[in-house]
Amino acid sequence: MLFDVGVSHREGWVVIAVTGELDVATAPRLRQEAIRVVAEGNHRLVIDLGGVDFLDSTGLGVIIGILKRVRSHDGELAVVGLTPKVRKVFEVTRVLEILPTFDTVEEALAGADRG
Repeated sequence: MLFDVGVSHREGWVVIAVTGELDVATAPRLRQEAIRVVAEGNHRLVIDLGGVDFLDSTGLGVIIGILKRVRSHDGELAVVGLTPKVRKVFEVTRVLEILPTFDTVEEALAGADRG
């Protein structure tokens, strides 16, 4: 499967949509894109993993790194679209306890505005 990272802006947030396998070979591309987005002054990010069918520890580490980066700027990060396989990785590693997750981008934006 091809890997892709797309960036869009919605309601004051940057949405980073990832497609494909997020692993040791592809995670650096997500990291690079997130670093660029945050360096441009965007500190409210949503990572859409709805198109990700596999996530390894490197991919998870990149997501945690993005969380630390946005929080160091008093920003926010939410993750959306977790498939059952990817959700299991988040559960086993207890990342769900520190990172807000939602089913859709729309729910994340609405939830963040309420929170």
